[in-house]
Amino acid sequence: MSDEAPRQQSFYEKYEAAIWGFGSIGLILGIWEAAWDAKMISPLFFSGPSAIAKQAIYAWTQGNLKGDLVYSGTNFTLGFLAAAIAGVVVGILVGWYKKVRMLADPILNALYATPRVAMIPLILMWFGIGMWSKVFIVFISAFFPVLVNTVGGMRAIDRDLLRAARAFCASDWQIFKTVAIPGAVPFILTGIRQGVALGLIGVVVGEMFGGSQGVGFMVAYGGQTFATDTLFVGVFIIALAGIVLTWLAERLERRFSQWRPER
Repeated sequence: MSDEAPRQQSFYEKYEAAIWGFGSIGLILGIWEAAWDAKMISPLFFSGPSAIAKQAIYAWTQGNLKGDLVYSGTNFTLGFLAAAIAGVVVGILVGWYKKVRMLADPILNALYATPRVAMIPLILMWFGIGMWSKVFIVFISAFFPVLVNTVGGMRAIDRDLLRAARAFCASDWQIFKTVAIPGAVPFILTGIRQGVALGLIGVVVGEMFGGSQGVGFMVAYGGQTFATDTLFVGVFIIALAGIVLTWLAERLERRFSQWRPER
C-alpha cells in the first residue's frame, strides 16, 4: 500500500466553477458599463449597471423596495408552500391508487394543458386585486410541476423492490411508507425545484396584471414610465431570487438522492 497522502486541491481547482461563473458575469457587466459610459446605449430604452445600482440603493433607503420585497416574498411563500403540499399529497394518491388515477387523469390533464396566464383575469375576478389572487396564481403555477413529478416518482418505483417486499409478507402500508415514498422523494424534489422557477414567474405575472405593490408591479411600472433603471432593479431581484432558491432546491435534491444506486 502506498503511504502517499492524497494531493490537496488548489484554490483554483476547488472553486473553478465559481471563478469562471463570476468572471463571466463581471466581464459582461464591465462591457455593459463601458458601453453605457460611452453613450452607446440610449437611457430611454436601457440603463447601465451603475445607474441600476444607484436606483436600487435609493429604492432601498428612501423608496418602497423593502415593502415590495416583503409583499412579493409573502405571496410566493404562501402560494408555493400550498402548492408543494397539495402537489405531493395529490400526486401520491394519483400515482399509488390506480382507480384514483383513472378518475383524476382527464381533469388534471385538462388543467395542466390550460395556459395559466389565460386564467389570470378569472382569478382576479374570483379573488380581487389583493394579496390572495397573487397567492393563488403562484399556487397554480407551482402545483403542476410538483404533481407531475410526484406521480412519475410513484409510478417509477422499482418493481423488484415491490416484489421483494411482498415476498416478505409486508403489508400495503409498510410497502407504501418504506418503499414507495422513499423511492419517490428524488422525483418530488425535482418537481419542487421546477415549481420554484414557475412560482417566481407566477408571482411576478400576478403583480404585473393586477397589483399596486410588489416586485412585479415595480417591473411593470418601470416599463410603463420608461424608468429602465427601476425596471432592471426588479429584474435583477427576480433573477437573484431564482438563483438562490434553485440552488437551495438543487442542494436538497442532491442530499436526498445520494442513497439511490447508480443505474
